[in-house]
Amino acid sequence: MENKTAFITGATSGIGMATAKLFAKNGVKLILCGRREDRLKKLSEELSALTDIHTLTFDIRNRDEVFKAIQLLPKHFSEIDILINNAGNAHGMDPIDEGNIEDWDAMLDINVKGLLYVSKAIIPKMIERKSGHIINIGSTAGKEVYPKGNVYCASKHAVDAINQGMRIDLNGKGIKVGAINPGMVETEFSEVRFKGDSERAEKVYQGFTPLKADDIADIIWFSITRPPHVNIADLTVMCLDQASSTIVNKN
Repeated sequence: MENKTAFITGATSGIGMATAKLFAKNGVKLILCGRREDRLKKLSEELSALTDIHTLTFDIRNRDEVFKAIQLLPKHFSEIDILINNAGNAHGMDPIDEGNIEDWDAMLDINVKGLLYVSKAIIPKMIERKSGHIINIGSTAGKEVYPKGNVYCASKHAVDAINQGMRIDLNGKGIKVGAINPGMVETEFSEVRFKGDSERAEKVYQGFTPLKADDIADIIWFSITRPPHVNIADLTVMCLDQASSTIVNKN
């Protein structure tokens, strides 16, 4: 994987950050994207001893920012071999009739449209080179719908559909496309979903051992290091105590 360049969205926390650290240890050049410039700077300083790092601070909901940032990449980082579409958020957990429209907009804009903008900006050059690997980070919420998950689940079902559509449309063009769909991963996810209510967020992961961000990073690394003829098209992963979105063995 040396001499390869990976573009990771949502690199300032959770799965994105864990993936960036693992890739850096293995010599992959990194383009790290996120909205929190201070975190990007800190991560860049940490990993720059291991590999070449370039950071981009933008909100993937902003189409113009996305295309401008990617078009202006330095030549050294302009050929992107691996795209990790990781950025995503859940906002609120309300029944459909009580849902906050701003929360709906945020989830659809980030989880669906943001993923599309980044992909649209990067895929053409992969097609030109007839080479590339795209990993879309989905969720078990994209495989089933659970109470009060309505729009978040819809956004992740869309990621599942986009992943399948990408794989079909890019077939024969030398580009691998696959999705990793995690269950419950202990990150900042629940704190964002519950809008800073740390006590409520902590309870989500109590009484069992959830997945860690490093677990998903390991699976992403496994996926991108398969032989050229092997593509991990769609992989769902849960911790031992989780059987579905609503069935979790808690002690």
